[in-house]
Amino acid sequence: MGIKYKFKHSLDEPGRTTEHARIIRDKKFLNKLYREWYQTLFNEIKNISQQRVVELGSGGGFLKSLAPEVITSDFLQLHANDMSFSALDMPFPETSLDGIFMIDTFHHLPDVNLFLAEAERTLKSGGKLIMIEPANSIWGRFIYRNFHHEPFDPQGGWTIPVSGPLSGANGALPWIVFERDKQLFLDNFPNLLLEKISYHTPLRYLLSGGVSYRQIVPDFTYALFASIDELLSNLSSQISMFMTIVVHKK
Repeated sequence: MGIKYKFKHSLDEPGRTTEHARIIRDKKFLNKLYREWYQTLFNEIKNISQQRVVELGSGGGFLKSLAPEVITSDFLQLHANDMSFSALDMPFPETSLDGIFMIDTFHHLPDVNLFLAEAERTLKSGGKLIMIEPANSIWGRFIYRNFHHEPFDPQGGWTIPVSGPLSGANGALPWIVFERDKQLFLDNFPNLLLEKISYHTPLRYLLSGGVSYRQIVPDFTYALFASIDELLSNLSSQISMFMTIVVHKK
């Protein structure tokens, strides 16, 4: 995995997110991957400049620089973001949002039922919830259980212990809700339709070191590994570290 970064702040302090933001900005390899992920989100919302979209858990990301009209938010008080609030109690009127974006945020939610009720309440008819999250694949499960600090428990439930906004987590939570318990999700939230799940990115995040480790390949290899990632993802969903989930409101 490479050499681990030394941070000045603990995981749940705003200063740690600021450190993450600097890493994402300065690591060209990781920065390119984030741009690709943001484009995946944008592709799901037509005419995004004319839509009301919020990103939850914006953290140290830079989506705002690519789409200034998107409302960036986080549970933590962060100067770079537009708003601070809990995803379990969003400050938006009913049927007022065209889209909700999330990258590596859903698996930190302490109570999925409360969040999905809020998503169902705030999304317009046809509005979308789009997220990129850890994948419970053979490869993803191996990496997250052995080389990642967050818990990864496919046997878990729809709630996780509230230990902190970032330290509280279950990386398998998206898979639990939208695949293992898909019928329960559909029964509990009849106005929300699971549109698609796609598995992707077997190698690039790992090779970039993410926000915790130093990069282990040169920047110029990004295009090469993008092609390899696409090839591996097409071979099998079980060779993936991430999945994109799209839910829309009926």
